[in-house]
Amino acid sequence: MKKTLLTVALAAGLGLASGSVMADRVEHFKGTPSETLEQAVKNFSEYNAKLEAVLAGELTSEKVAEVHELTYTLEVALEKINEELEELAETLEELHVASEENDFALVKAKGEEYLSVSRKVIK
Repeated sequence: MKKTLLTVALAAGLGLASGSVMADRVEHFKGTPSETLEQAVKNFSEYNAKLEAVLAGELTSEKVAEVHELTYTLEVALEKINEELEELAETLEELHVASEENDFALVKAKGEEYLSVSRKVIK
């Protein structure tokens, strides 16, 4: 029993050690900022195209490192898009409720607000 525990402890220790060595070897990058929805959509589109180009060829260690770097900007862009679309869903719900209540002024205001944001993503 003690030998089994020792083996498990050593294996776990080796796993942790190799993980920290691995973490030391992986460079971390700062993604391109996406301060606005327009900027996030632009970055998302541009970096998806870059990712597609890298994946179209044969993968090498350098190409995988490039993918790793691209994912930082994609993550930043996607986070901003998700935040904005969450707010857009709330606006759409307000528009929906206003339409149920036949509130002309609120339908007009929320409808325009909704379209203004949604057109930044889809034309």
